[in-house]
Amino acid sequence: MVLSLALVDKLKGARVAVIGDLMLDHYVYGAVQRISPEAPVPVLNVTSERFALGGAANVAANIASLQGETTLVGVVGRDGAGTQLMQLLGAQGRIVSEIVDSASHPTVVKTRYLGDRQQIVRVDRENRTPYSPEVVAQLIGRIEDVISHVEIVVLSDYGKGALTDAVLAAVFYLAAQSGKPVIVDPKRAQLSDYKGATFITPNRRELQAFVDLPTDTDEEAAAAAALAIERSGASILLTRSEKGMSLFRDGRTPVHLPTRAREVFDVSGAGDTVVATFAAALSVGASMESAMELANLAAGVVVAKLGTAVCTVDELAEALQHAGGDTSRMSRPMPLHAVPWEEAGLQRATWRAEGQRVGFANGCFDLIHPGHVTLLRKAAAQVDRLIVALNSDASVAALKGPNRPVQSQDARASVMAHLKGVDLVVIFDQATPLELIARLMPDVVFKGADYAEADVVGGDLVKAAGGQVILIDLVEGHSTSSLVKRAQE
Repeated sequence: MVLSLALVDKLKGARVAVIGDLMLDHYVYGAVQRISPEAPVPVLNVTSERFALGGAANVAANIASLQGETTLVGVVGRDGAGTQLMQLLGAQGRIVSEIVDSASHPTVVKTRYLGDRQQIVRVDRENRTPYSPEVVAQLIGRIEDVISHVEIVVLSDYGKGALTDAVLAAVFYLAAQSGKPVIVDPKRAQLSDYKGATFITPNRRELQAFVDLPTDTDEEAAAAAALAIERSGASILLTRSEKGMSLFRDGRTPVHLPTRAREVFDVSGAGDTVVATFAAALSVGASMESAMELANLAAGVVVAKLGTAVCTVDELAEALQHAGGDTSRMSRPMPLHAVPWEEAGLQRATWRAEGQRVGFANGCFDLIHPGHVTLLRKAAAQVDRLIVALNSDASVAALKGPNRPVQSQDARASVMAHLKGVDLVVIFDQATPLELIARLMPDVVFKGADYAEADVVGGDLVKAAGGQVILIDLVEGHSTSSLVKRAQE
């Protein structure tokens, strides 16, 4: 696969909500020429200092530097550091601040003292007591106002208290209601606390701590990620320092990318850049693989800078050109099973952005027979991409009786995914696929000609959006029920 500069340019259309812990990063630079006579510590002769956005604010700054639009939700103290942080946010120009102020908590400040480009010590100023119920309620109120106006949500958890249980629950509920993916940069000890997330983005050390498994080799990382997926229900985008990054999804072949860094001076804030670029790319319809590659390139830019930094859209374009735009080393296997609804939604958004015509067919497809094959072949011939939705095992049993299905949903999904013309397989538990159709909004809904157009589930929704319902003539003499009956006889 080859990335294009057009995708980088599309990042200008990104609309992302960033919710989490806000911090002010303070850097004090100087030179060390002697050891103190008072204690065995270096004496730093200060030459300059600077302030930068940190934590969730740095994620927002990275999206703004890519010329995307960000709405930032968090808490600052009623102090000079809070004022300075708000001034830095205002200077960005593309960040909408939905910030709550707290009288009882100072703004979190991290001060790093550096001598001759080496960090000597870091001093943190923070109050670790929980925020008041009033502050939490204000946060949730801001979140309720924000989520419906963005394409994707980032939770930037630095363990400073903004992402309480109530805030996490509100975000996951509201995002699910509006069909918005959620990316979590985690800090909590229990991954189950992030159930509802679409992606979680730990580094190697964090993943190892989460599951108590090694993460050094590809195989070890895959085993650790599988356990993390089981506990959280989310896909894992793992940053692996000098080994690049890896994307792990349930039942899918992992995607590994080597690092794109040419020089490494400081990894501070590199994780923020990865999350920001990944989210911005997904919000404009990029595939997960393309978003991952752009994030990898952006991380290679910021680690060559000293201190918390951002990757600009021009720097990302330059990094892409330096890499030749060629990311063919990245594996991109087609799914050999059903994908989660969230992933299907992201893929549908990508196809929409690419101007591709997407069709939708659904059914039990318990035993694939010539009638099924004909319907799918004719459907695929009329669209660029075809999504097939399978009734879950419970849904089939409710429709067909306790002795059905003959094959499990995983087996049916595997067979379906191997059929020519089928691009994506999704499973639904409901009696009808109406909710899934409403979420994916295909351009065409296909059904057998034994249905009247008015009776096709979801057809009215699709037609109201400018789409079509197409009825396909069936091959007579073929049905799963008759095959099962003959087998029993």
